Amino acid sequence: MTCPALPDGFDFTDPDLNQQRVPLPEFALLRRTEPVRWIPQPHGTTGFDDGGYWAVTRHADVKEVSVHPELFSSTVNTAIIRFNPQIDRDGIDSQKLIMLNMDPPEHTRLRQIVQRGFTPRAINAMEQALRERAERIVATARAEGRGDFVRDIACELPLQAIAELIGVPQQDRAKIFDWTNKMVAYDDPELGVSQETGMESAIELMTYAMGIAEERKGCPAHDIVTQLVNAEGQGNLGSDEFGFFVLLLAVAGNETTRNATSHGMHALLTDPEQWELYKEQRPRTAADEIVRWATPVMAFQRTATQDTELGGVKIAAGQRVGIFYSSANNDTDVFDRPERFDILRDPNPHLGFGGGGPHFCLGANLARLELDLIFNAIADTVPGIRLTGEPRRLRSAWLNGVKELPVSYA
Repeated sequence: MTCPALPDGFDFTDPDLNQQRVPLPEFALLRRTEPVRWIPQPHGTTGFDDGGYWAVTRHADVKEVSVHPELFSSTVNTAIIRFNPQIDRDGIDSQKLIMLNMDPPEHTRLRQIVQRGFTPRAINAMEQALRERAERIVATARAEGRGDFVRDIACELPLQAIAELIGVPQQDRAKIFDWTNKMVAYDDPELGVSQETGMESAIELMTYAMGIAEERKGCPAHDIVTQLVNAEGQGNLGSDEFGFFVLLLAVAGNETTRNATSHGMHALLTDPEQWELYKEQRPRTAADEIVRWATPVMAFQRTATQDTELGGVKIAAGQRVGIFYSSANNDTDVFDRPERFDILRDPNPHLGFGGGGPHFCLGANLARLELDLIFNAIADTVPGIRLTGEPRRLRSAWLNGVKELPVSYA
């Protein structure tokens, strides 16, 4: 069955649409009627001039694409589903050096190295320091009385976690935040960041990270950076590879957890029963429900490496395939009443950390820890927090971002 009710020209990656809302009704429509559907895109609008992409909206199909990199490549066109129209092909191809945009076996080699930083032991070693930082972050916000939750609270702990992981001195951490913001904000004219500025910020961040790597090579320390760049006999990262790894962390570990925190706080404050339940029980299931509800990365893409079939639809070699996590995380075949925010939801097989396969989020357990720590600190220190305005959304093709969330901490 085709889906005639979807308006002509409708595109799930339209940043103007996503600044207003996540298109959940349209996702539901496609899951019911045409779960793999061709979405045309006009020439010169997305960085790709191939006519469009296949939108994959069902949970099962998103997982199917995710676990078959031999059929659906992250490298050919990268995993980013839509770029600024001004980008050229060289600009797209330059991003293939980031692990997110690699396929096995090169992806496998790099992942085996960097996953040393995300072992349970490595994350547990950070917990006490992050707990203390979470408590200080919320106490500082409380002293202000009211403000912007995104700036005051949500952005701080993810930044501190990444900086802690790679050994960034406290006085340099604001730079990381600024560079990261500029890298992902090119779709939002209000932020006044051009594609060129975003690229310059990426280069500055990489250069900074490469300097850290060179320093550790010359003067090893008891930290994860030394393990990554001086892993004798086990492979190691070159300074440039470490730079690209930090570039990925800045978005995958910082931006996403910040937005999950912001969406989670908004969800709790617009459902007082859930907020009271959280304060009373502090369930460990809350973090995964926050990630499902927020789905900070709405979509990535893959490119078919050969003629294949998905959900009964023939996909030609070279065609792009959009895997929409926001749709998969609201699939009624998988979730009971997905439209309800439920911090006790269990099981919760959401795809907010990816659909499995080689690109499943390395930092999933770190993100869960950060969410657990920050919401516990909020519940302890500012239990009376309340909204004073509506959230302002980021204009983006693929990030479900919140720019501002006005609150009172009293």
